[in-house]
Amino acid sequence: MNLTSEIRLKAVSLGFDLCGIARARHLSEYEEVFRKWCGEGMNSNMKWLCRDIPKRFNPSLLLPGVKSVIVTGLNYFTDEIQSERNVPVVARYALGTDYHDFITDRLKTLLGFIKDLDPSAEGSVFCDSSCIAEKAWAVEAGLGWQGKNSVLINEKTGSFLFLGIILVTTELEYDLPYTEGKCGECRICIERCPTGAINENRTIDTSKCISNLTIENREPIDKALCEKIDNRIFGCDICQEVCPLNKKAKTHNHPELKINDALRSLNLAGWQAMTEDDFRRIFKNSPVYRKGFERFRKNIDVLTGKESGLL
Repeated sequence: MNLTSEIRLKAVSLGFDLCGIARARHLSEYEEVFRKWCGEGMNSNMKWLCRDIPKRFNPSLLLPGVKSVIVTGLNYFTDEIQSERNVPVVARYALGTDYHDFITDRLKTLLGFIKDLDPSAEGSVFCDSSCIAEKAWAVEAGLGWQGKNSVLINEKTGSFLFLGIILVTTELEYDLPYTEGKCGECRICIERCPTGAINENRTIDTSKCISNLTIENREPIDKALCEKIDNRIFGCDICQEVCPLNKKAKTHNHPELKINDALRSLNLAGWQAMTEDDFRRIFKNSPVYRKGFERFRKNIDVLTGKESGLL
């Protein structure tokens, strides 16, 4: 068995659902689109997105001598979500353990495996933790295409995917880039986005995106937008939920991502009465925890009608 095959099998054994490998190069065509997006202010208040742009698309600036870009995908889709209705809603990706930690650990294990097979190898791992363009590299590694909602879509798995990347100086066998999407004439995600955040060129206006507005945003939200957020308190799954290519999405089998009982059964009264101790108990290991209790408490009050105002 050759090195590339062993890496793919090891990735599967570590729980990754997808693994593709691309030849390292400067993705100049993606960089051009991204610079235009930044120039139009589509990054909104997330100023850091438009820093170090060359590093996003040229992996040699992150790891000198890099030859291969290994891209992994891990399915996080689940039907086991909050059982209560008319309560603040948390996006699927944040229902369980913070993905940054356990996926990064698995990527480091995979990189260690590669170094055991090739002692001369040098590498770096990334999981939503640096400026590397994960979706662009996933397309380059043949894992799927970017849908009209900008999210990576795999024809078999769907789009509920966490992406991870390993840059390595080892020469490997490479997958063909994905050159044809399957969205066709479908515009459901664009039409169903409540705030009209999805542009016509497969990019997002983050100033309108519910995920940004409820997670990264620290400024008062325009009243018209606030009314369209409905009861989503952390993230948004709408553009993925309405996508026909996710109709056959299978529930993940990763125990780290399982929703905890306290969150699943939390009713409206429980949300309204939530204390900082409750917040810590329910969300301690979740991506929600980094939002901080004070900001989260204010959002709860607005969404549950205890306080008038803006998120």
